[in-house]
Amino acid sequence: MTEQIREHPNITVLENYFTIEIITEHHLGINVTKRSQNITCFGAYVLNPETGKVDTYISRITLIATGGSGNVYGVTTNPEVATGDGVAMVYRAKGAVENMEFVQFHPTAFFYPTEKPAFLITEALRGAGAVLKTYDGKEFMHRYDQRLSLAPRDIVARAIDSEMKISGADHLYLDARHLGKKKLLEHFPTIFAHCLSKGIDISRDMIPVVPAAHYQCGGIKVDEFGRNNIKNLYATGEVSCTGLHGANRLASNSLLEAAVFSHRAAMDSIEAVKTIEYNNDIPVWDAEGTVLNEEMVLITQTRKELNSIMGSYVGIVRSDLRLNRALVRLKILFEETEDLYRKSVVTKEICELRNMISVGYLIIKMALERKESRGLHYSLDYPPRGN
Repeated sequence: MTEQIREHPNITVLENYFTIEIITEHHLGINVTKRSQNITCFGAYVLNPETGKVDTYISRITLIATGGSGNVYGVTTNPEVATGDGVAMVYRAKGAVENMEFVQFHPTAFFYPTEKPAFLITEALRGAGAVLKTYDGKEFMHRYDQRLSLAPRDIVARAIDSEMKISGADHLYLDARHLGKKKLLEHFPTIFAHCLSKGIDISRDMIPVVPAAHYQCGGIKVDEFGRNNIKNLYATGEVSCTGLHGANRLASNSLLEAAVFSHRAAMDSIEAVKTIEYNNDIPVWDAEGTVLNEEMVLITQTRKELNSIMGSYVGIVRSDLRLNRALVRLKILFEETEDLYRKSVVTKEICELRNMISVGYLIIKMALERKESRGLHYSLDYPPRGN
């Protein structure tokens, strides 16, 4: 498919370009608010990695497929590019975003702090009989669910989080030693090889594991054709919120959703584009007065602070106290970063940081608005009601 795309005469592939903003009436000098009717997308401002300049792309139809936002958290199975860019852009453009409080954490990522993204230890290993154990090697899942290590991933993730907080440990263990080397090599060769490359022989050693941000169930709100409330704007894949995943995604459904809704968006846009004209009055990107930021430490340190805030206060188990504390601290990071952004020549790093702070804010805001525990949002202030 990749080869067909590259060879298609009507498709131009631009690799490593970075979209900064989608273009709407706001960029034409018109005041746009959440209550504005008929907001329209006219294209995007895109950072050209070859020139370092921001190019203007005018379009009749725009589709966002930027993936998730796992890097808002310090430990994630997501690739480094998953920084919530699409959600943040649409939010700034006053488009509809919903259900961002529902962040799925995979319970068993391989604990190796310098490895990014975190390597996922599949649930199939627990399905084959591997057992979760505390830092000192004791089974604990019987205290949380009668299904033990085979409980659903949100329950297992909360159990691991609880045990880590009780013990102060930075990881727990998954014990697969009793399955035997032959079975492990036959059924889980990739896990065996990866752990071995890090000095862990899973036929003799327990696997150090930790929960990791894994999937964003919320996102850009779209209809059955992938359309956002901003006209001429579509979104598909993890960046979108179709409602299909509800409050807790079932494993593997995301690929099917992406395929189906991308197809539906394509079919709808083929008809829609026939009646849409280009807007050729779009101004070029205004970089006047900006200077090259030479203090990368400001970006890297703020990113560490963001990861710490989200992991400590907006993780698997939440409370209003934790969320409000996170909100206060995030507002400081937001103000500092926006000030730096306005003064600086744009780079991918500062744009990603800006986007992650926006996504962090949306997760906190929507978590505070939900006065219940449901699905992936678990609050100590609102015990589950069993529905």
